[in-house]
Amino acid sequence: METTKNQHVMENPGLDKAVRAIKSGISRHKTVIIAGECTVDYEGRASSSLEPGQRVVMIKSDGAALVHRPKEYSPVNWQPPGSIFKTRLNDEGLNIRIHRRKERETMEINFTNIMLLAVLDLVDTGEFTMWATESDMQEAILYKPELLEEGFRPITKEKSVDPGFIDILGNDKDGTLVVVEIKRVKATKDSVEQLKKYMDVIDLDENRVVRAVIVAPDIAENAQELLVDYGYEYKELSPQVCAEVLKEKKGKPLTAFFEF
Repeated sequence: METTKNQHVMENPGLDKAVRAIKSGISRHKTVIIAGECTVDYEGRASSSLEPGQRVVMIKSDGAALVHRPKEYSPVNWQPPGSIFKTRLNDEGLNIRIHRRKERETMEINFTNIMLLAVLDLVDTGEFTMWATESDMQEAILYKPELLEEGFRPITKEKSVDPGFIDILGNDKDGTLVVVEIKRVKATKDSVEQLKKYMDVIDLDENRVVRAVIVAPDIAENAQELLVDYGYEYKELSPQVCAEVLKEKKGKPLTAFFEF
């Protein structure tokens, strides 16, 4: 057993000792992690029953509860934050009843053996940032066209052509039509070939100049060579930068987009 000010960890505790630690941890809004042999029964929007097996149960400080099997990333059973807990010993083992009064949902976990029990005082104040998707990068360029280049003016997005959809069509500062293909990861030869399919449709008029641009955080060497062969261009733009731009956009009031 290891005990410090912020954590209480027990290996192979008896159920009587475990029930006291679990009750204490839940009542003090700690994070409780239990690994052991258990069954799980759920009644609510549907009904389910999980036969005995070795699993990990996480009870979070906000009242959420998740049951994880040794494989797969999603919990097999769960209850959201704000749940009500009742922990007790019964004839079958250590029973944790997790209830949502308003939704009339109940999940019961019954442990017959506990291999590891941890009651932790976890602190997490870090800000979560998810780097932009290709759709987010597209939105960022539409909001701030200079991310592509100064003077760029978007005309439309998701332009439907026979091979698929062009991410952005626009005009550069000289009025030249620009076909923009966006990739959130390193651009490859396949990316260049995809752009060429769009250009084969758009660039049918030999007398009209059309630029083709791949936007990505990086480009493979062989893709760069193919890009040069076709006369296309590469513009470096990272999802991180786009995420910051969208954060800036989100923070602006609606009136900031009005022209007076």
